[in-house]
Amino acid sequence: MTFDFNSFLSDTYSIVLACILLVSTIYLYLYYGLYQMRVGRYRPRRQSGEDSTTLPPVSVVLTARNDAAWLKENLVYLLEQDYPDFEVVVVDYLSTDDTEFVLKLLHDYYPHLKVVPFKEDVNLFQGKKYPLSIGIKSAKNDILMLADPDCTPKNLHWLRGMVHGYREGTQLVLGYCGVKRSKNLLGWLQQYDALAYGAQYLGSVLMGHPYTGSGRNLSYRRSFFFKQGAFIRHYDVADGSDDLFVYQNATRRNTTICIDDDACLMAEPKHHFYQWHDDRRHRVATRNRHSLIDRIRESLPTWASVLFYLTAILLILSNTTLWPIVAAWVVVKWAWQIVCFAQLARRFDGGHVYWTAPLYELYFIFANTILILLPTQGNRKFKK
Repeated sequence: MTFDFNSFLSDTYSIVLACILLVSTIYLYLYYGLYQMRVGRYRPRRQSGEDSTTLPPVSVVLTARNDAAWLKENLVYLLEQDYPDFEVVVVDYLSTDDTEFVLKLLHDYYPHLKVVPFKEDVNLFQGKKYPLSIGIKSAKNDILMLADPDCTPKNLHWLRGMVHGYREGTQLVLGYCGVKRSKNLLGWLQQYDALAYGAQYLGSVLMGHPYTGSGRNLSYRRSFFFKQGAFIRHYDVADGSDDLFVYQNATRRNTTICIDDDACLMAEPKHHFYQWHDDRRHRVATRNRHSLIDRIRESLPTWASVLFYLTAILLILSNTTLWPIVAAWVVVKWAWQIVCFAQLARRFDGGHVYWTAPLYELYFIFANTILILLPTQGNRKFKK
């Protein structure tokens, strides 16, 4: 079977499809390189002359509800951080398990642990924004570090690592929280999702357009938080304590990223699909508050992938003699994608999921479409 080039040039339909395939390929090549590879190879500029006497005091703020098991296992890693001056503020919001007793026991050993208990539901709003605001208000230091009870620092230098992100004029520092390695498909999907999502929002900062962050590893100044009105502009939305706050207040001048190995956190993978899917749905629940232009920009990688595979299939169906060329085109795209994602996975200890990155991408094309189309299940009074 030979390819008839003259026949191809006389077929307007095939030429249009080939042009769409070319444009989508160029965009994906640039996206993989400028986001995934760039984040994976990112090396920040170090400040000289830093020692323990120049490190600013820090407050770590967490909100917890029925998280006794996680606090018992993980909180000690925050309390034992190698840092000269810090406190850990935990807001215990209406817990009915052993959270209160775990925190009391830890407080006896760690006086820099501050517990803010809530016995009554006084949250007139929805989600965790109110208890988080109370925790921030209770913090005594200006630099805040936000995390979740199920997140664990990779070592005892997390605070030092995140503080490196602060420069003159910096108000927000975006960090990365990955998913620990596992040996099942659900765990691999979560690892890939964390890496791909992290590359998108961290890469956007490097491209000069920060738009969101992860509350699992996020830092900003307490003074900046209250100066910007805290969460007042979006208290009516249950979610978005991280997404909407960063979206509305982050700029290319006041936002940096810190993704050194010391600065990263890791979370346990969800054991059930519905738990992970529910978290992902709430992650995108606030995107309707983004401008139309920003929503288009944020969804471009997904749509470019859809166009790439759709036009490749249509080209083969329209002219069967094209299949070797199209197949080679797809293989080259996959090779570049794997190379770029490998840089990202190695940077964040993501295991070997990069070898099958194209297959995971195909899965998330459908999964993300469903995620956007299906409404988020009811507003919860407390979203972790």
